[in-house]
Amino acid sequence: MTRATESFMTLGIAAVVYLVLFFGLIPLPEVIQDKIVPVFPWWSLMTFGSYSLGYLGWHVMTFSDCPAAYTELMTEIQQAKADLRSKGVNL
Repeated sequence: MTRATESFMTLGIAAVVYLVLFFGLIPLPEVIQDKIVPVFPWWSLMTFGSYSLGYLGWHVMTFSDCPAAYTELMTEIQQAKADLRSKGVNL
């Protein structure tokens, strides 16, 4: 199975379980049925968003510099500028 198929299958199963709980096909205590199940998708979305922002922020904060990649990129930029100048483009 590809990763996309696996993801869609997991999402589909989660949606079916949520709909079964939302429509009360499986009996739950009244507090859970009335107060938790209706807001669960929003809670899941907020949890996922918070995790994603934290993950992204942590990796941006701990991003390590790559001096070799920097020099290679600057060399390529200089070569591109020289090539454009040789073709008559004013930079």
